[in-house]
Amino acid sequence: QMSTVLMIDISHSMILYGEDRITPAKKVAMALAELIITRYPKDTLDILVFGNDAKIIPLKQLPYLKVGPYHTNTVAGLQLAMDILKKKKNNNKQILMITDGKPSCLKLSDGSYYKNSAGLDPKITNQCYNMAKQAKKLKIPITTFMIARDVYLQHFVREFTRSNGGKAFYTGLDNLGEMIFEDYESNRKRKI
Repeated sequence: QMSTVLMIDISHSMILYGEDRITPAKKVAMALAELIITRYPKDTLDILVFGNDAKIIPLKQLPYLKVGPYHTNTVAGLQLAMDILKKKKNNNKQILMITDGKPSCLKLSDGSYYKNSAGLDPKITNQCYNMAKQAKKLKIPITTFMIARDVYLQHFVREFTRSNGGKAFYTGLDNLGEMIFEDYESNRKRKI
């Protein structure tokens, strides 16, 4: 059995620059759910979205998902994903994250938000690296599907992936589904 959390970035950058990144993400999530339900009915799939905050969404809401005027709080998404997976009984767990790769927001302990959209802020990226290391300690690999081509964002994703020991795919919108399905199939482990 495999427990998977699929994280979808719903920050404003997912529709910036005339490129619709959210529609392919929704389509892939719906297809992945269909694959799991029909082919691996004992596996679990939880879907969450992350912008300024993170929240679990039911599958039936997925077709109506929209991006908002949000920043990207990757840390909140990862924390929620790990909280979900800690409650699962089986040993095989994973996080699949679809994002453009630019974390730009943190929720502070006083409830306020620290936001910085200019470049990569070390205060934010270091928290992301820490979350990746926490997931590694829990034996939860993170596979990142990055749907943007910016070199400095790819550098962040490489560092994030190194911190977790997971995988990263730098993909265009046209082959996102193919990559996610191949990765899901290869991550399924059988215990004998």
